[in-house]
Amino acid sequence: MSLRFFHVVFIVLALLLSVFTGVWSLGQYRALGAGSWLALGIACLVVAAGLVVYGVWFLRKTRGEEYQ
Repeated sequence: MSLRFFHVVFIVLALLLSVFTGVWSLGQYRALGAGSWLALGIACLVVAAGLVVYGVWFLRKTRGEEYQ
């Protein structure tokens, strides 16, 4: 398994965890109405968007390269 592949897998897992946590937090906000859940949900979704941007940048930067 290359280092590049591991990095991409790690980014995808972090993205999925961030999206799941963001959606769950927004659900908690709808159920309980506490503003801290809203803030956490928004923050997680912003992080998820950042991970998408970073993942695309990383894939373009390392295109054609293979790290052992």
